[in-house]
Amino acid sequence: MISLSSTPTAAVGHRPLGVISAQGADSAKFLQGQLSANIEALAPGSTVLAGYHNVQGRAIALLRVSKLDHARLLLTLPKELVADVIARLSRYVLRAKIRLVDASDAVMVFGADRTTPINPSTAASALALLDWGDARRVALIAADQASTALDEAPSEVAAWQAADIADGLPQIYQETSEVFVAQMLNLDALGGIAFDKGCYTGQEVIARAHYRGRVKRRLQRFVSQQPMPSYVIGAVGTLDDGRTFKVVDAVQRDDGRCEWLAVAALAGGTNSDDDKLEPAPNDTVAAQSLPLPYALPD
Repeated sequence: MISLSSTPTAAVGHRPLGVISAQGADSAKFLQGQLSANIEALAPGSTVLAGYHNVQGRAIALLRVSKLDHARLLLTLPKELVADVIARLSRYVLRAKIRLVDASDAVMVFGADRTTPINPSTAASALALLDWGDARRVALIAADQASTALDEAPSEVAAWQAADIADGLPQIYQETSEVFVAQMLNLDALGGIAFDKGCYTGQEVIARAHYRGRVKRRLQRFVSQQPMPSYVIGAVGTLDDGRTFKVVDAVQRDDGRCEWLAVAALAGGTNSDDDKLEPAPNDTVAAQSLPLPYALPD
């Protein structure tokens, strides 16, 4: 297993994950009105991907919501967004019986290849076990139960990031917070939106995009045809077919080429279809589109 919570030996570009603890009798009910997934339908021991959006339907953060019991949930997200998400959610707590706490120091996040069984003692001490992508699992473990033998090697963390990109898994960081509407990140294809639940922040915009028209910009996977430095998160570029894109995540392959996830007009579309990006550089990148391991809605 590798630690996804720490940075001392992490690969260049690694963004550690943090955890928010939501505890109290109204936790599920409160989050139901804030997040895009159906939190109240979540069974104890289960996890769901959810988006936290502003009123314009743009994702502030993406979270994995794990329900421990009827009164406690753990929200896994990039550590850099934890304080902001807590502050935003806390504005709406009012009389709800819920306490939101930064648990990043108390709960550690570990990743493992699903083909390598998690040690039974580790599994027994885990607060939550969740699937991550096509062939990986994540364990949330209380810090006082986490073994120092689970520290990551830089190559392993880099491989985890590359697997996120290959699995087409979006993530939101500070550079891209409040930039993309839910469907631009393929949350509808990944089960992160419940269209049959009640209202939540941003729901009107997200539902309109779902019911009234095809989403013209989507998260897609690309690889450069030539060696080049890896894009930074939030960078804007231009493909050689004229489409502009905004980078969600990127990694440099062993052969020197850059592989990245970016939101761009779908193949055959044009920039006139776009919810306009900031101006892209004049130089273009020759890139190949790579398949995602899931189908996009029509």
